[in-house]
Amino acid sequence: MSLNALNGQHLRIIWVQYASSTLCPRWEGNPKGLSGPLKGGVIIDYLAARLNFTYEMVRVTENRLEPEGKERGLFNYLFDTQSDLIVSAIRSTVQRNKIVDQTTPWEFPKLGLLIPIQDETANINAVVKPFQWPVWIGLITSILCVIVVLNLMQCRAGKEYLYVFGLLLSQGGRCSSKRLPFRLVAGVWTLAAFIFVQAYTSLLFTYVVAPVNQPLINSIYDIADSSDINLLVKIAGTPDTLFMYNNWTGFYEKIRDRIKSFPQSRCTLVSDCIDLVKPGSRNAEAYQMDATRENFEKTGKCSLQIARDSYLTIFAVMALKKNSPYTNAINLGLMELLQSGLIDYWELRFRPMPRQCKGKIKNGYTPPNNNKHPPLSLKNLTAAFIVLSVGLSLSVLAFLCEKILFVTHSHSHQTSKKKLSHKIVGEKA
Repeated sequence: MSLNALNGQHLRIIWVQYASSTLCPRWEGNPKGLSGPLKGGVIIDYLAARLNFTYEMVRVTENRLEPEGKERGLFNYLFDTQSDLIVSAIRSTVQRNKIVDQTTPWEFPKLGLLIPIQDETANINAVVKPFQWPVWIGLITSILCVIVVLNLMQCRAGKEYLYVFGLLLSQGGRCSSKRLPFRLVAGVWTLAAFIFVQAYTSLLFTYVVAPVNQPLINSIYDIADSSDINLLVKIAGTPDTLFMYNNWTGFYEKIRDRIKSFPQSRCTLVSDCIDLVKPGSRNAEAYQMDATRENFEKTGKCSLQIARDSYLTIFAVMALKKNSPYTNAINLGLMELLQSGLIDYWELRFRPMPRQCKGKIKNGYTPPNNNKHPPLSLKNLTAAFIVLSVGLSLSVLAFLCEKILFVTHSHSHQTSKKKLSHKIVGEKA
């Protein structure tokens, strides 16, 4: 008995991306906006040539798999023998395996979150970030204690504070006493100040050059813990099914509440969700890598990125009618494709990411000319300029105060001198 039950057969195939004339003019039929794998067309052509069958495309308008109520799903075409094969990245589940034949997994996508790239913000806190607040409190306390101890050892209030701050600012200073206890305290402070300064300056650089446009979120857990970030999902899609069709508590309950709190969180089409993910918005969409490329082609810049952590890895399969005679043959063809690496090659061919945006995709890509570091922007050094401005302002303020006191004192002195002169003249007269 031949293993190829498809030899000489004619199949009716559903491929929801059968609408993209940019791939091939003959793959045009279904309404645009339906979600499915772009490489499905070449997979169909490969299987047809390898297994010797012909096929025709079945036009559909549905964008869900299982029927719900009076609404039909793509599985209805299998139930009604209107189609023999659905070419899509269908999540393999036990429930689906009871009603359709699932092929061997042909893709293992990781589901992540599509988020807008945030605008650059001023790096104001860079000067205080190297140390945690307990360290700053301990440093300030140490400064005060050393100043008090040095003054007590001198038995008078001197300018020991200049020595203490001078060491912290790497300016040094003269030790004003030759007493051994005084010099011991000064030596200990010199060593401690050296450690503080070196630790601070070595960490300060990393915070100054840190990115000034932090991502909206890093993982889906950030959405669960947030009250103002919205999660967008396609109705009846894998994320929608995962979060909305169960009664699980804890993390899932928080995500379910976030979805319910925003009226536009559940979209009929993926494209509707993507339209809501705009720079400046607080929306995150359940992963569409193609949106990054399409957005770049439309705007000429990278406005979208993928969150750092994915939240689910799925086993993607195709579907046939239950107990279909073609299941084993399709499985054989898919396993040959996986072993040859053609599926991965087609993934890169049909979904090329713009070189400028590849750093936004979590794929380990190293941009060209990575030995050249971008120059620091004003927003990286905002904190340094703020410190400089505050220092100059205090200096000007101190100068004005001294000037006012000097003028007041001079005026009082001149007035007193004139009174004294008048008094002397009066006495002589």
